[in-house]
Amino acid sequence: MQGTQIAHRLAEIDLFAGLSDATRQELAQRATRMTFEAGALITEQGESGASFVLITDGTADVEVNGVRRATLSAGAYLGEIALIDRQPRSATVRAGADGTGVAAISPLAFAPVLDDPAACKGLLAVLCARLRAAETANRS
Repeated sequence: MQGTQIAHRLAEIDLFAGLSDATRQELAQRATRMTFEAGALITEQGESGASFVLITDGTADVEVNGVRRATLSAGAYLGEIALIDRQPRSATVRAGADGTGVAAISPLAFAPVLDDPAACKGLLAVLCARLRAAETANRS
């Protein structure tokens, strides 16, 4: 997947949607592309890992506490909050049966976004909306 395609995918993700096209394009150019063979570990629950991971090809299987929870396909993502809080991974993710291609954005690549006040305002708005949605869901 090319940088422009990655930038378009980022625009579809709430956390990145409020960023300028130029900023999303920069992030896409800074992304590290990797390919994982079937069954290979992409992230491990409890381990540190602060990179955002966008699945570009194939599928990936998600496990929480050893229980399979979901299968992710191209366009799915994980770790967007880890870019900001750098907390341990909440799930183990393994490459699917046909392998998995990803574009990963490291905290170092994301740092310039956090230095931009306008971008931070957009990020805060998205995070607040997510928090409100979680609170509403918990009340139900």
